[in-house]
Amino acid sequence: MDLFPGSTAAETVRKVAASLGCSPTSAQVADFFDKHDELHHLREQFLVPKIADLPPSDLSLVDGSKECSYLAGNSLGLLPKCTKTYLNQELDKWATHGVHGHMHGARPWAWTEDLLEEQMGQMVGAKQEEVALMNGLTVNLHLLMLSFYNPTAVRHKILLEAKAFPSDHYAVESQIRLRGFNPEKSMLLISPRPGEVTLRTEDILDVIKKEGESIAVVMFSGVQYYTGQLFNMEAITKAGQKMGCFVGFDCAHAVGNAELKLHDWGVDFACWCSYKYMNSGCGGLAGAFIHEKHKHTVKPALLGWWGHDLKSRFQMDNVMELRPGVSGFRLSNQPVLLVCPLQASLEIFQMAGMAKLRKKSQLLTGYLEFLIQHYYGESAAREGRPHVQILTPSDPEQRGCQLSLSFSLPIKKVFKELEKRGVVCDMREPNVLRVAPAPLYNTFKDVYFFIEALGASLTASE
Repeated sequence: MDLFPGSTAAETVRKVAASLGCSPTSAQVADFFDKHDELHHLREQFLVPKIADLPPSDLSLVDGSKECSYLAGNSLGLLPKCTKTYLNQELDKWATHGVHGHMHGARPWAWTEDLLEEQMGQMVGAKQEEVALMNGLTVNLHLLMLSFYNPTAVRHKILLEAKAFPSDHYAVESQIRLRGFNPEKSMLLISPRPGEVTLRTEDILDVIKKEGESIAVVMFSGVQYYTGQLFNMEAITKAGQKMGCFVGFDCAHAVGNAELKLHDWGVDFACWCSYKYMNSGCGGLAGAFIHEKHKHTVKPALLGWWGHDLKSRFQMDNVMELRPGVSGFRLSNQPVLLVCPLQASLEIFQMAGMAKLRKKSQLLTGYLEFLIQHYYGESAAREGRPHVQILTPSDPEQRGCQLSLSFSLPIKKVFKELEKRGVVCDMREPNVLRVAPAPLYNTFKDVYFFIEALGASLTASE
């Protein structure tokens, strides 16, 4: 959506309100945006929970027959309607074909994941042969780091955020120990400046420049799970590689949320899950990326028969013909029941494309930011009313669709009150509420509903 090219989201909201002759905070603005949203029809591809079906909801406070305001796509995406169809097709094939399902049907089980890798490559800005769908995110991170982290007495450090996602932190810590080094000396953790909550790009690059000769791997997230900050992956990659480091990213909160160009940026390796913005269901099939420049130089440390060339894999002669690049990192055949929901979601993404989704996302999240600041920003703080601080960068280029909020009131109480009113978002310790209007299925009316519910929740929490 680009109603007023060159305008910020706040400016667009005001211009639309002026054209309608209403307040920028009027529901008419949300209705206008939804009416002119060329991607609005994609919501019909998903099943959106009714408020009455949500366990924490209080039907004395809200109409249970309405769809909830689902703003938790950064944690678990909604169910694509086609998922049930595709799952049933495979269950029926299993029932009617038995073992022959490995070679027949729309998704032959022996190579079913290969059918989706071109589409997944488009999602992360990679060539098809640079992407593999396999395992879970942390498993893939371990497999990749076993090959890319080769510490020496001089170059043994791994650089990551001080508040990296726990699984990333644990993986890095265990990889360092596995190689005989001490995490206290080899984990290089970078924190925001005192009084700040997000990392400055220049500080990240400065650490890489100063410590680069001792850093083996720079391992960052694409989008920081707690603050919602979208890192400058291209700049970090160039800085790390200039100092002789391998650079990898956990793209769990970035894939399906931001435009990624892993190949063009020259990223060495990356991994991601697919159940957040990619809507593949809890524990869905994960992905991995290795740049083609490492196709013949970086080998898997652990071998499995699914890394064997497909043409001779079933000859079973125990002489490995390793597939080049990331495909050689596969260990075993993929569960087709996890392939189905990912296929359903990827097909919906194909209907829109990330460029259009990103434009909508910036306006959708900017609209949320505008309303929060209007009602619960600095003026509310000055007047002694309940107020909200947005921790996520205000620059749209430094964030995806998630806004991380902290409150002047006890956050757990606010969160529970929102749940009672049919709002689905998530809380992260110690004091952040993460709100993510995903452009694939969220509407501007969802955002407006959230703001109304937030006002009532803050009042009930005083």
